[in-house]
Amino acid sequence: MRGSTTRYLIAGVVLLLIVAIAFWVRGSRSPSLPSGLPADALAVARERGLTPEDIYGALATYVPGGKHDEFVMFASGGHSGQVIAIGIPSMRILKVIPVFVPDSWSGYGFGVENTAIHEVYGRGPYPPADTHHPALSETNGEYDGEFLFIGDKLNGRVAVIDLKDWETKQIVRNPVFNNNHGAAFVTPNTEYVVEVSQYGVPLGHRYAPLERYKEEYRGLITFYKFDRKRGRIVLEESFAVELPPYWQDLADCGKAASDGWVFVNSFNTEMATGGVEKGNPPFEAGVSQNDMDYLHIINWKQAEQLVKAGKFVRINGFRVIPLKEAVAGGVLFFTPEPKSPHGVDVCPCGKHIVVGGKLDPHVTVYNIEKIKQAIQNKDYEKTDPYGVPVLRFDATKEAQVELGLGPLHTQFDDKGYAYTSLFLDTAVARWTLGGCKYKAPEEPWKLVGKVQTHYNIGHLAAAEGDTVKPAGKYLVALNKWSVDRFLTTGPLLPQNLQLIEISGTGETMRLLADMPLGMGEPHYAQIIRADRLKSWETYPDVGWDPHTQAKATEPGLDKPRVEVKGDTVYVYSTVIRSHFTPEHVKVKKGQKVVWHLTNTERTRDATHGFAIPGYGIGASLEPGETVTVRFVADKEGVYPFYCTEFCSALHLEMMGYLLVEP
Repeated sequence: MRGSTTRYLIAGVVLLLIVAIAFWVRGSRSPSLPSGLPADALAVARERGLTPEDIYGALATYVPGGKHDEFVMFASGGHSGQVIAIGIPSMRILKVIPVFVPDSWSGYGFGVENTAIHEVYGRGPYPPADTHHPALSETNGEYDGEFLFIGDKLNGRVAVIDLKDWETKQIVRNPVFNNNHGAAFVTPNTEYVVEVSQYGVPLGHRYAPLERYKEEYRGLITFYKFDRKRGRIVLEESFAVELPPYWQDLADCGKAASDGWVFVNSFNTEMATGGVEKGNPPFEAGVSQNDMDYLHIINWKQAEQLVKAGKFVRINGFRVIPLKEAVAGGVLFFTPEPKSPHGVDVCPCGKHIVVGGKLDPHVTVYNIEKIKQAIQNKDYEKTDPYGVPVLRFDATKEAQVELGLGPLHTQFDDKGYAYTSLFLDTAVARWTLGGCKYKAPEEPWKLVGKVQTHYNIGHLAAAEGDTVKPAGKYLVALNKWSVDRFLTTGPLLPQNLQLIEISGTGETMRLLADMPLGMGEPHYAQIIRADRLKSWETYPDVGWDPHTQAKATEPGLDKPRVEVKGDTVYVYSTVIRSHFTPEHVKVKKGQKVVWHLTNTERTRDATHGFAIPGYGIGASLEPGETVTVRFVADKEGVYPFYCTEFCSALHLEMMGYLLVEP
């Protein structure tokens, strides 16, 4: 009752304020402000030139200090190599999660031994990254808030993030190919994390000339087995399926009616190899000649059975089902899709698969039941040059809906609407689904409204819009350009993320807020209800190793001391407001140093840092955490070490000396 009353009061205040502003905009005498509002509120609106829509957007997105956002959006950080967590509706950045690239604030990768990036690369050098598609772990097709996965297009990598502490736990590089785009996606119970190649290459990181493209170049879809208890991808239980050398793009895993299937779109069925410098058609022309490309339809449960039956080869030690075995074993099928597609998305009930073709004003909707029937009836148009059956287009198609120019990606809500980004129209189109669990009030398969975005929207994310139970309410447009929306920051401008309200029906959609994001392009995002996240406030115990998510096995971490064993100095430091113990550490030049640091605080947000100038060491120690840094004292001199997190009134006094004797 109290919550309902509060909502009514807020709605009343908003309505009265909008009416007041509307009178002012029209030049009429402004009515007196409602009781309880600041007397100068109208003057502020007039001074800043705010419209009623501006006022509504500000109120709808305002989250006061001490109150929390209803949703959290995890967005890829593009070539920053990170993941950005953003609160909704406030559109405030809550955290940047270091993944593939070191981060000074968290000390991730700067000499800290127990991190995912150190496990793979040691102390460097660290390759750049290009994160694209975050995927939240799922249980029965719903986000469960336990893990987050993200792909790196630049190096063919996938990372695992544990959402108990929002830290990266594992980085896996694909053993067979070196780039991806369709990564990461998860099956409905997170049995597998799916990674799909983008550009055709010879498998196994080997060389072959472009003249042998059709014979020796291939694509790949990888199914990484995920051990939820360990929080790790298990390479020994993972496998891949060889694909033709078309350029595979995005993917989506089936759910409910389509559970057990994965759908991948593709382009360059022409198998063009470019070479504009040799007088050949450039890639953008060569890969866009065919009227249709191929939607890949992959039965991953059948692929599992082939692996169990030994129908695989090993490439660099990794299990790969050869293309011929995939075709013969009923794993791989195609159906035509509009040329140059860039989006494939499965509806909440799993019955429909939506594909957006960049060069077609329609989205094409396929029906999983029709696909299964066409497979059973062998209703093929033909086979491709590699023997893959191509299901007849009209036998698999459910509908085509004309939306506008440049349709790309589609999301879903809880009312039976689908939302598709229109890159060239710079808009989000709302249209109605048919024959689904959620049914819109309008006629199915019809465009019902558009909202303009700014500018050139690519991906979009709706609240829980990739699940069997979308939340509706909000949608975020991830725009490629911002042009004039913000203050000019030099030639390199921020990205623009725009929050759109989708609570209504029909044409009713409302642009609420712009959010500048001054870092790498966010290619995709997923939005989860905040109450699904069960994040820790402190680590469970003093001496906790966040990399293993268990208490560290090294004994006596809470007993400060310095021990010398052979040519190695072991330092055991405790960290608490506002001092390190010990404060003096003396070593000989050339000795190896293994330094264990443990934050013994049990108070929420009592974080400390640790840095050694001259040695490239930077660590973060959250309450209860232990970290280990390892280096060679190869530079003589005196090096102050200090706390990098302003933790108390005597923060600047929280330091010590590392003395490296000649």
